[in-house]
Amino acid sequence: MISLIQRVTAATVVIDGEAVASIDAGLLALIAVEQGDAEKQIQRMTQRLLRYRVFADDSGKMNLSLEQTQGQLLLVPQFTLLADTTSGNRPSFSKSPDAALGKACFEQLCVHAKTEYSRVTAGIFGADMQVSLVNDGPVTFSLKVR
Repeated sequence: MISLIQRVTAATVVIDGEAVASIDAGLLALIAVEQGDAEKQIQRMTQRLLRYRVFADDSGKMNLSLEQTQGQLLLVPQFTLLADTTSGNRPSFSKSPDAALGKACFEQLCVHAKTEYSRVTAGIFGADMQVSLVNDGPVTFSLKVR
């Protein structure tokens, strides 16, 4: 499982002109499920998202986690993170899992995150979403769990 996380001051997901998810300060996490992902990867990614230290402490160092700052978490499914871009002029998705696995794992990640932390919202798997954000820093990291 891969997550591209961005520290934000605000982020919103819009589907068909309607805002379906929105956060203030916190993390926007674009999530890609890989072939073979299961409960182990879902639990580990949940822990990393909630505890990864990307927020500044009183000294200005990235020492605080989302949980510690009481920030919000916006999860957005993003299978294009799995694209193979090593050759040609068009991305290949041949190594992506089928949509059923991707949807099941993403939805389970949402359940885990919401169970462990109350300030979580999410986009909708398979929907055509418009995501807007104000990146804080900018701070962006790629997380991968196996």
